[in-house]
Amino acid sequence: MAKQILIADDEANLRRVLGAQLSRDGYDVLLAEDGEEALAMIAEHHIDVVISDLKMPKLDGISLLKRLVAEKPDLPVILITAHGTVDTAVEALKLGAFDYVTKPFDRTEFRTVVDKAARTRELRQRDVGPEPEGLAESKGRFRLIGNDRQMQDVYTVVDRVAATPSTVLVTGESGTGKELIARALHENSGRKDKPFIRVNCAAIPRDLLESELFGYEKGAFTGAVTSKPGRFELAHGGTLFLDEIGEITVEMQVKLLRAIQESEFERVGGIKTISVDVRLVAATNSSLVDRIKEGKFREELYYRLNVVQVRLPPLRERKGDIPLLVEHFLARFRERLRKPRVTSTSDEAMALFLAYGWPGNIRELENVIERCTLFCDGDRIEKGDLPPDLLRAVGAQPPASSPGQIDVQRALTPSDDDDGEGDEDGGGDVGLKEQVREAIAKVERDLIVRALAQNNHNVTHTARLLKISRKSLQTKMKELGLREPKDE
Repeated sequence: MAKQILIADDEANLRRVLGAQLSRDGYDVLLAEDGEEALAMIAEHHIDVVISDLKMPKLDGISLLKRLVAEKPDLPVILITAHGTVDTAVEALKLGAFDYVTKPFDRTEFRTVVDKAARTRELRQRDVGPEPEGLAESKGRFRLIGNDRQMQDVYTVVDRVAATPSTVLVTGESGTGKELIARALHENSGRKDKPFIRVNCAAIPRDLLESELFGYEKGAFTGAVTSKPGRFELAHGGTLFLDEIGEITVEMQVKLLRAIQESEFERVGGIKTISVDVRLVAATNSSLVDRIKEGKFREELYYRLNVVQVRLPPLRERKGDIPLLVEHFLARFRERLRKPRVTSTSDEAMALFLAYGWPGNIRELENVIERCTLFCDGDRIEKGDLPPDLLRAVGAQPPASSPGQIDVQRALTPSDDDDGEGDEDGGGDVGLKEQVREAIAKVERDLIVRALAQNNHNVTHTARLLKISRKSLQTKMKELGLREPKDE
């Protein structure tokens, strides 16, 4: 599904030009005239990246940024600025903006920034979401949920090292909450009023990582039409969080090691040495020790990063916390999906949750609870609401018909009177591809019909629930023969 980009700018021509460019690049684009209209669209649609001008009527770019950082911290915001307001843009980065681009645009640089923001959004969504307000303190700390002994050990380490300048290495599988630990270290330190800058090393092309971390001078390479500070500079006085540190190249590791050891560096294309005061937190979901053995990670950098290590356990090692997490996500999704009746989970369903291995960790559990809540027709989640793949994994028999799920094995199994041999040109009564198309169409139709009914046949609200654009939903409804309501 195409990523959805929102462009907010009061210049109609610029909106159209940028929108046309991003549409050609494969993005689904929405346009807003000012910050207030942008907020309304964000409330109605699933937006992946926001591109906003700094100066707009009604609600300017900085005000829009502050609202989004507070309400949707995982939504990347790219600012558009003129050369005369670059300093303001740099301050905006410290407030939480993802990046900025200056007028006039270099098309390649603009595309690179947007692609990177979209990729970062995707990676962030794989991690654990923030804890909602009102969650009991006894269920965990630092916006992490869990009373397991291993989690208590994590809380203890964070308490002891947060106020120190020591470098911390956070390890754990994807979806265990590593960024939440980095934020906890920052927010419980003397640097909490200074910037918290995060960089996902896996989201940045390898040949651009140096300029991303250390910045560059005007003319350093094609498209460098102005000087730009790097993430180390932006984090001065605060905390720099380098996620997926194991993905950087050995050559880049040498430069990073020097910056950590000496707290200084030069911008790409520059000769001036820049000194910074940064507290570094790194994270990885792979074994750096194994990468050292493979010659892919420098041993001296590992020891520089591994001053204090915080290991986040996978969900399968703390299954006692699963009921708390289920309760947490159920409370979130029954409100978001407007299913107030769904208030609990049956004992049978909970037993299956506890038996499952959760390879995707908390993020996978979150997705499963969202699906179960969406398709639950009663007041509690039952075994029949669980995904068939999960049921098969624990040795349970899926129901004959499961909502929202294509049973590929059943769809593609030949019937008794089918000898399995189609015509030479791939034909036959009903070919494999046709069966798949029919199965997918049926599931899509059922999903849309349910979502429309749930939202009183309001197409805009239904599109938001399904996390697609209104235009995409209208197109899909037309393909499936569903009549669009005349009045919303």
